[in-house]
Amino acid sequence: MELWGIFGCSLMVALIVAAALSNLMVLICFLGCADIRAQVPGLFTLNLTLCNLLLIAINMPLTLVGAVRGHQLGGEGLCRAVGFLETFLTSNSMLSMAALSIDRWVAVVFPLSYHSKMRYRDAAVILLYSWIHSLSFPTVALCLSWVGFHHTYGSCTLLNKSPGEGASFMAFMVLFHLLSFFVSFLVLCVTYLQVLKVARSHCRRIDVITMQTLVLLVDLHPSVRQRCLEEQKRRRQRATKKIITFIGTFLLCFTPYVITRLAEISSSTTISAQWGIISRCIAYSKALSDPFVYCLTRNQYKNCCRDMVNKLLKRSSGNSVQRANSYMGNMVPSSGNSVQRVNSYMGNMVPTTSG
Repeated sequence: MELWGIFGCSLMVALIVAAALSNLMVLICFLGCADIRAQVPGLFTLNLTLCNLLLIAINMPLTLVGAVRGHQLGGEGLCRAVGFLETFLTSNSMLSMAALSIDRWVAVVFPLSYHSKMRYRDAAVILLYSWIHSLSFPTVALCLSWVGFHHTYGSCTLLNKSPGEGASFMAFMVLFHLLSFFVSFLVLCVTYLQVLKVARSHCRRIDVITMQTLVLLVDLHPSVRQRCLEEQKRRRQRATKKIITFIGTFLLCFTPYVITRLAEISSSTTISAQWGIISRCIAYSKALSDPFVYCLTRNQYKNCCRDMVNKLLKRSSGNSVQRANSYMGNMVPSSGNSVQRVNSYMGNMVPTTSG
């Protein structure tokens, strides 16, 4: 095996291990925390996590073996089943991300009516459509014998074995990627840009209140005033960074593989096996980024992990935290009291509908 092959295999193994651990952590948090299970987005997150775990447990190791050996383990039946599963899981994960973006759009744009617009029944309907949509394309491909081992990608996937069906297979592939990748990307852009618009509107309103507060509280220390202005700047950038992360990871992970597949069937260009496997691995990396983008960086999951660790170690950190907070509260300088005054004053001036 060449040096690049050894490096690629090592990187793939590391990707599988890291993705498995992060997705298992999300699943454990969902099963162990009632607050997460009680929220509607938890259903979409659970669906996305299960898709990632199946992809990690079945398709990613078999792709590694196929890339090394040049053929898939097992017979034709196993290869068709693996190809069916990969197509289904990839499409379902894309639609799950789109469903999460819709949920956040409803929560931000319609905060007062969120619980009436996005209920468990509504989430179940969205998931049902996601499953029907994701199952329809691999089912059709399986019936038409368009599933097999593709040497370019080192895996069992959508493949046209009959030269006479080139036009039909091309139409099928274009429709599949159009309704799975491009529609999901469109939903992500529309919903998250609306979320960003609302977030910027709230930031502008809070900025006005902050400046009014700083003018009224003339006895503030200059360092406190500077800290308030810096927090105001970070607040404006926080929403933009999150939106860029949501949309950017989707594009960076799926675009190379989708463009490669469409270029392969629409032209006579020969795709090298090295690039084909690399593009497939980049798409697999979405299984690693999803837990951090959507779950593990959120305070709710962090608190859940902390509580589970404390239970596992059979310790309670509540009293220690209270003692530390009490001790630190006595040591806070006078500028801290000024910050509290600013926050308290701003809280009284912010309209109740902003929450």
